[in-house]
Amino acid sequence: MDEEMVNNILKYEVAEELGLMDKVYNTGWKSLTARESGKIGGIMAKRKKDMGIE
Repeated sequence: MDEEMVNNILKYEVAEELGLMDKVYNTGWKSLTARESGKIGGIMAKRKKDMGIE
């Protein structure tokens, strides 16, 4: 599995866990605030580190 695919899977998983998927489905990823995007990115980075990917 390539890194882009892993990133996409993690992004959707984290957004779902944070309750942001309704917002994403209705208005797109660009509608997320900087705080929401940063939260997703931070959690993704931690998970990737834990998995030994990055």
